[in-house]
Amino acid sequence: MTEGAIPYLPPARVTVLGVCPADPPFRIVEIDGQVASTARSMTDVVLTAAAAGITIHDLDDPEEVRWVGGGRFHWTG
Repeated sequence: MTEGAIPYLPPARVTVLGVCPADPPFRIVEIDGQVASTARSMTDVVLTAAAAGITIHDLDDPEEVRWVGGGRFHWTG
Protein backbone atom coordinates (compact mmCIF):
# COMPACT_ATOMS: atom_id res chain seq x y z
CA MET A 1 0.00 0.00 0.00
CA THR A 2 1.26 3.45 -0.82
CA GLU A 3 2.16 5.43 2.26
CA GLY A 4 -0.45 8.09 2.95
CA ALA A 5 -3.04 6.51 0.65
CA ILE A 6 -6.64 6.63 1.79
CA PRO A 7 -8.47 3.31 1.46
CA TYR A 8 -11.59 3.35 -0.70
CA LEU A 9 -14.88 3.27 1.18
CA PRO A 10 -17.95 2.48 -0.87
CA PRO A 11 -20.65 5.11 -0.44
CA ALA A 12 -23.20 4.40 2.27
CA ARG A 13 -26.84 4.50 1.21
CA VAL A 14 -27.66 6.65 4.26
CA THR A 15 -25.82 9.93 4.85
CA VAL A 16 -26.47 12.17 7.84
CA LEU A 17 -25.29 15.73 7.30
CA GLY A 18 -23.99 18.15 9.94
CA VAL A 19 -26.14 19.83 12.55
CA CYS A 20 -28.33 22.69 11.34
CA PRO A 21 -28.67 25.34 14.05
CA ALA A 22 -32.36 25.69 14.82
CA ASP A 23 -34.62 25.32 17.81
CA PRO A 24 -34.35 22.37 18.17
CA PRO A 25 -31.25 21.56 16.10
CA PHE A 26 -31.60 18.92 13.40
CA ARG A 27 -29.60 17.02 10.79
CA ILE A 28 -30.59 16.30 7.19
CA VAL A 29 -30.77 12.64 6.20
CA GLU A 30 -30.03 11.61 2.63
CA ILE A 31 -30.90 8.24 1.11
CA ASP A 32 -28.96 7.35 -2.03
CA GLY A 33 -27.90 10.99 -2.39
CA GLN A 34 -31.43 12.43 -2.17
CA VAL A 35 -32.77 14.41 0.79
CA ALA A 36 -35.16 12.09 2.63
CA SER A 37 -35.94 13.84 5.92
CA THR A 38 -34.67 15.77 8.90
CA ALA A 39 -33.62 14.02 12.08
CA ARG A 40 -33.37 15.17 15.67
CA SER A 41 -32.04 11.85 17.00
CA MET A 42 -30.53 8.52 16.00
CA THR A 43 -34.02 7.04 16.15
CA ASP A 44 -35.17 9.43 13.42
CA VAL A 45 -32.28 8.24 11.22
CA VAL A 46 -33.21 4.58 11.70
CA LEU A 47 -36.91 5.29 11.04
CA THR A 48 -36.12 7.27 7.88
CA ALA A 49 -33.96 4.42 6.59
CA ALA A 50 -36.66 1.87 7.43
CA ALA A 51 -39.27 3.91 5.55
CA ALA A 52 -36.98 3.66 2.50
CA GLY A 53 -36.67 -0.11 2.95
CA ILE A 54 -33.18 0.01 4.47
CA THR A 55 -32.36 -1.85 7.67
CA ILE A 56 -29.46 -0.36 9.62
CA HIS A 57 -27.69 -3.00 11.69
CA ASP A 58 -24.82 -0.85 12.96
CA LEU A 59 -24.91 2.95 13.16
CA ASP A 60 -21.10 2.96 13.44
CA ASP A 61 -20.53 0.99 10.21
CA PRO A 62 -19.41 3.47 7.51
CA GLU A 63 -20.78 1.14 4.84
CA GLU A 64 -24.26 1.57 6.31
CA VAL A 65 -24.32 5.18 7.54
CA ARG A 66 -21.99 8.05 6.71
CA TRP A 67 -21.95 10.74 9.41
CA VAL A 68 -20.84 14.17 8.14
CA GLY A 69 -19.94 16.93 10.59
CA GLY A 70 -20.05 14.79 13.72
CA GLY A 71 -20.89 11.26 14.73
CA ARG A 72 -24.11 9.68 15.88
CA PHE A 73 -23.96 11.41 19.28
CA HIS A 74 -23.54 14.92 17.83
CA TRP A 75 -26.97 16.61 17.77
CA THR A 76 -26.32 20.16 18.97
CA GLY A 77 -24.84 23.11 17.07
